[in-house]
Amino acid sequence: MSEDGHGPAQYAADIDEARERLVAFVTRCTDEQWAAAPLDGDLRPVGVVVDHVADAYEYPAGWMRRILAGEAVTVTGDIVDALNAEHAVTAAAITRAEAVGHLRRSGAEISAVVAGCAPDQLSAGDGQVERLARVAIRHADSHRAEIEAALAASAS
Repeated sequence: MSEDGHGPAQYAADIDEARERLVAFVTRCTDEQWAAAPLDGDLRPVGVVVDHVADAYEYPAGWMRRILAGEAVTVTGDIVDALNAEHAVTAAAITRAEAVGHLRRSGAEISAVVAGCAPDQLSAGDGQVERLARVAIRHADSHRAEIEAALAASAS
């Protein structure tokens, strides 16, 4: 059990709920909003940012598996930035249906990894597994909230 009292099942449920909040937002977007790049300093359209969240479920899921298998995993800002930059190029023409499908698949994958942990495994890798689970929850919610606020501001 973690310091905040969350176990693997709760973290997995929180990942699923954050993902579904993002999916619900995507279904409410107009085509104009989907193609817009409303974030200051970020040239990526909404669709690319949404698919970025789906992509960003995949590499932490892999890192978690490796950590749980006893490997030492180094995660740095430079590593994450490189993965994000690569994704921005490859996802330039992502459709809404593709992004939602990707969110659901990769979100279910990371959720399953977390749900499959024993409570003491959250502390594996000096707490990396739990930190990655928390990031997965916050990541979807923070991007969704940031985009919603930017779209609302641009509509005013």
